Amino acid sequence: MKKFNTNIIVAIAFVAGTMTACTKELDRQSFNNVEEDVALGTSGGVEAALIGAYSRAGDDNVLGGGFGVISELLGGGTEIGWSGTYQGYTQIYNKAIPKNNGFAQDTWTESYEAINVANKVLANLDKVSEGKKDNIEGQAKFLRAAIYFDLVRLYAKAWNDGSPSANDGVPLVLTPTDEITEANKVPRSKVAEVYAQVIKDLQDAESLLSIPSSLNFYACRTTASALLARVYLQQGKYDLAAVEANKVLTTGKNSLTATYMDAFPIDYDNSNKVVGNTTDDVLAMQVTASRGYNDFNTFFSPLGRGDIEVNESFVDDYESDDARLDAYYDDGSIYCGKFDMVYGAVHIIRLAEMYLIRAEANFREGTSLGASPVADINVIRERAGLSALASVNLDQILLERKHELAFEGHKLHDVKRLQTAVGIIPWNSPKLVLPIPERETKINPGLTQNEGY
Repeated sequence: MKKFNTNIIVAIAFVAGTMTACTKELDRQSFNNVEEDVALGTSGGVEAALIGAYSRAGDDNVLGGGFGVISELLGGGTEIGWSGTYQGYTQIYNKAIPKNNGFAQDTWTESYEAINVANKVLANLDKVSEGKKDNIEGQAKFLRAAIYFDLVRLYAKAWNDGSPSANDGVPLVLTPTDEITEANKVPRSKVAEVYAQVIKDLQDAESLLSIPSSLNFYACRTTASALLARVYLQQGKYDLAAVEANKVLTTGKNSLTATYMDAFPIDYDNSNKVVGNTTDDVLAMQVTASRGYNDFNTFFSPLGRGDIEVNESFVDDYESDDARLDAYYDDGSIYCGKFDMVYGAVHIIRLAEMYLIRAEANFREGTSLGASPVADINVIRERAGLSALASVNLDQILLERKHELAFEGHKLHDVKRLQTAVGIIPWNSPKLVLPIPERETKINPGLTQNEGY
């Protein structure tokens, strides 16, 4: 096995004895319900509701890491092992998911709760002070788009699996509802319709939002462009993906951190430290002792539950001098150390992904928008301490993507768009799609169930 990070094992052993993810006390009720307690009849009330929308979006089963953990477990084949006791995640990892799977239900419910708060903000824009209206509208539309994009990728067939115009997606609810169950009394929109709404919301957000002069925690114009790049890549619209990724890379708002591990700040001497964004973060969800969740920490880190272990074969796939090996350590089992800070920000979009998207999209299109594919790949390799390549092929680009973005929530979606497999399970198997939760189909008999359930 390759030699990788052993320097942090002593620190891990010490911290593990004094802290687990369970020690984080969250005042979830008071913070998440801010949108219910404020008066939406005032500009200040709508602004507070937007903060509530971020809070709901950051719930554990949504952008607080749950979307990404499901992607890694459902898309995980030979790369990871699961030793957890949560039955619902065991079912997802085993690709044997019943209709009443608790994580499928909670992810659905929490997602529509967050969408509902965003819809409340959008329905009350007329109350917002004129100078703030564009920003609030853009952020609410971005959040709604981000959640719908992951919902349709998890609960419906992939864009490239049959006809997106014929395949059922998820219900599109674009106006507020008094009871969240009301949101699910509408039929499933088609996959193409959901993607179209996601793109429309992101294009609106891109036009409404500005580019801040310094790092902040909220969506801005480059955030919308970055998610658009990811959406277009998923659709195989490479020319558009390159355009959007290039926008992000040419604004100058973000920059790669000096080293790979600088993108995942860890302080084992201060386990309770709140870690904010790095310059690599185009979007990250914030976590503190009073609000927010980081399910990557909960399930990937031994300082949390440590339920997800990295298989030795995955680590051996790296070049021996790759600095990204510092992200892994052997503590009896191999763990990914990107997520060891319990209050570490949940990385949703990193700048490195934009280099990888632009490189892949340009290569597939035979273009060099912004930079040549090999130049972009060499930027990523240089930070990882690797030698530059004279040229690249598609396999090399995808390998850099695999190593750079490992275990950050991309696995299932890359399996599907690249039409590979999870072990012996083909990319378009119904086993790689979550069921529409049983409770939702009982509430709304008009909801069709996914194949295989």
